[in-house]
Amino acid sequence: MTVSYESAIGSHVGMVRSNNQDSGFAGDYLFLVADGMGGHAGGDVASAIAAKEMAEFDVAPLGSPAATTNTLRTAVLETNAKLRATVLDRPELAGMGTTFTGFITVGDQLALAHIGDSRLYLLRDGELQQITKDHTFVQRLVDSGKITEEEAKTHPRRSVLMRVLGDVDSSPQVDTQVLDTRPGDLWLLCSDGLCGYVEDPDIEKILRRRTSLQGAIDGLIDKSLSHGAPDNVTAVLVETVAAPERNPNDTLELPAPNRRFAGSAATAPAPRDGAVSTARNRILSRRPVRRPPLVAESHFEPRVDEYLAELIAETKRRNRRRRLLWAFGGIAVLVAIGGALLFGYQWTQTRYFVGTDGSTVIIYRGVQQNIGSFPLHSVAEDTEIPISQLDGLEQRQVERTLAAGSIEEARDIVLRLGVQDD
Repeated sequence: MTVSYESAIGSHVGMVRSNNQDSGFAGDYLFLVADGMGGHAGGDVASAIAAKEMAEFDVAPLGSPAATTNTLRTAVLETNAKLRATVLDRPELAGMGTTFTGFITVGDQLALAHIGDSRLYLLRDGELQQITKDHTFVQRLVDSGKITEEEAKTHPRRSVLMRVLGDVDSSPQVDTQVLDTRPGDLWLLCSDGLCGYVEDPDIEKILRRRTSLQGAIDGLIDKSLSHGAPDNVTAVLVETVAAPERNPNDTLELPAPNRRFAGSAATAPAPRDGAVSTARNRILSRRPVRRPPLVAESHFEPRVDEYLAELIAETKRRNRRRRLLWAFGGIAVLVAIGGALLFGYQWTQTRYFVGTDGSTVIIYRGVQQNIGSFPLHSVAEDTEIPISQLDGLEQRQVERTLAAGSIEEARDIVLRLGVQDD
């Protein structure tokens, strides 16, 4: 089946950052997201260079998907060389780098290249799945079973990258893959400003309920803003659609190029790239905005083995502290429960009631209830008054028990009982 592709793109600086270090590109064949690092001085430059260099490859692929994947990998490595050359010319940008996640469409397949922690998702048949894997130390901890996915979401070093493009590595390892697609598939490329703060079920819900691709992009950015948007957020949506059948006698007209940049790479940034639109301001003013703590800027750590060993040791210490806190917390809860039970039991022993053991009138200390098989009362005095010597009403009252606040009050109740002579 012949397919075509429709797309939408958007980027926002967020609620905390002073500049947008993200860049995005949506073309006719190439779609990508790049998330820069290196602080105010270089992150935006790195992502913009990567997006613009890679945009030169937005042309109809001539080879197979596998060949296109190799071409894409080569292009990414050439972009890495361009970043390194830029730092040589501008030493003040030393340490800058960028993630890259993007693909080229080849018929009904995608040639994917990925490095860093930007992500590619696929919504197929209403279910969202993550296609790429983050190149972070924290993801390595998850893969090795040392922490859970939930713990990774709030880990203080979740932004430390193992692989990026930039002047940090002359030959970085780039993941490549050929992916099949079919009509109805929705592909989401995004920076961690979205997936790092908006849960996957919320992303899935917005994509499933979309009325348009651009509306879904706006909804994703709005959701990030409602979570406080402590980072830049950039997203590209690409939908696979069935191409209309073409009459072979019709003249083939090539469509006009449809190339759009977003974020730092945008030559004419949209209003959303510097401020929230008036409509979005109205939306956000009517709902609470979460303020997650600002995390450290993403950075590359070249000491892979040494840093990973440090991180594992730190994780073990954190887990030990967590277990100790849980243990102390559990003990505190048990002590509190035990104290409450003891206090409650002591209070019951200040109460009395008049009842019967079935044959005589008894003054009991405590309350009538039991905890399991443990009674909360005991015999205080046996009056030795046969229950049979009471009239019918008093017998029923004693059998139902008569409460008293003290032993003296209980004795007064007994004295008031109308004992009948045989």
